[in-house]
Amino acid sequence: MIENGRLQFQQWLVPALFFTLSAVAFLGLDWTALFPLGVGYPDLGKLLRAPMVGWSLAGSIAFLTFISLIFLALKRIDDSKRRICSLMVSLVTQLGLLGVFKYFNFFAESLAVALNSIGIQTSSLHLNIVLPVGISFYTFQSLSYTIDIYRRQFKPTDRFSDFALFVAYFPQLQAGPIERARHLIPQLSKPRQITIDQTSRGLYLIVLGFFKKIAIADGVSPVVDQIFSSSGRVTWIDVIVGTVLFAVQIYCDFSGYTDIARGISKLFGINLIVNFDQPYFATNPQDFWRRWHISLSSWLRDYLYVPLGGNHGSLAFICRNLMITMLLGGLWHGAAWNFVLWGLYQGGALCIYRIWRQHGSQERPAQRIEVQPAKRHVIRHLTANAAFFVVICYGWLLFRAHSLAQIMDFSSLLFSDFGNLDYGGGAPRFSSLLGLSLLFMMEIAQY
Repeated sequence: MIENGRLQFQQWLVPALFFTLSAVAFLGLDWTALFPLGVGYPDLGKLLRAPMVGWSLAGSIAFLTFISLIFLALKRIDDSKRRICSLMVSLVTQLGLLGVFKYFNFFAESLAVALNSIGIQTSSLHLNIVLPVGISFYTFQSLSYTIDIYRRQFKPTDRFSDFALFVAYFPQLQAGPIERARHLIPQLSKPRQITIDQTSRGLYLIVLGFFKKIAIADGVSPVVDQIFSSSGRVTWIDVIVGTVLFAVQIYCDFSGYTDIARGISKLFGINLIVNFDQPYFATNPQDFWRRWHISLSSWLRDYLYVPLGGNHGSLAFICRNLMITMLLGGLWHGAAWNFVLWGLYQGGALCIYRIWRQHGSQERPAQRIEVQPAKRHVIRHLTANAAFFVVICYGWLLFRAHSLAQIMDFSSLLFSDFGNLDYGGGAPRFSSLLGLSLLFMMEIAQY
């Protein structure tokens, strides 16, 4: 009994000290005192006399006291209620922090604009706070840990260091992939062996990631920025070129980051999940989201779409679930209306494909055309792939645009200025075009 109590005290003490020291170190101390601008020694007195030290200590003690009271209250109720209450505390806390840091200013400003438009004069409340690095990614990872424990799909870890490392695992903190606790924590908690094969694969992924990021994405990004930031005349061909190049940029940028993260992890003996599987070879929206940002799409499916009802129920009910899921998925990418519109666009594409597959994909009578089955399949696949790539690119136009006004202007140019071949944008670097050709041939071979 005494040993059990001592173990519980240690399990509580370690995270409490970690939280308090982190709050004082990152919020309270004035670290600039260690690096004086002129010649001289660090001002250690200034470092410790920072005004936020006391507030950080007081806030940490108040927060830990509040959490302890909640813990004692949860211990007094039965297991089923305790599980649901613990889940709700975790959801409210983590989504609340994400909402305040990432979305408060967006919704406050949008509400002020809406009220002003109907004659109610008000000014929006703006919080001058810094968005924590990777908050969207580690919030979703922490939520997966909580939800998997609630569903009894994973047992909670006994070591706080394993959980802290899982949440703050640096290679994939900024750009993913979004890992699940049941996949990553077992790898962190057990001894790992570094092999030559694993190291060589890791180095290959790192080089491939830098090749995508530096040689291709950074090479086309100036042209994309020039077109989408232009204040002058933009033509139909400018919109087409800028959007297609952004499709190249975002894929090579994002998949390059995740390749680097996977490669670094392999050097540590850790395997992260594959996050991209040649998404531009997709022929329909469902296939695309099985290939693009796989960790996010699977997270939304398992923790949002399925709890909403998933594929069960009427077609209208399924479409509702798809729209809600993709709307929140779009908002996850950023606090702006173009991301909301992009999420609605993706949800609408999934709904249309779902309706077509259920009602319009009936087999047609066989036609007497002398075409080999394999050749006919390739032609059909290439046609569907090319047509759907157009759908993908328009979605990227919504994603990249600076405002709703720019979306309307660029969209109208696609129809009103059709055929105008006056191009005002610059040319991508030759190295990026060469790198893109090599990447395309490599992915064709892999496909």
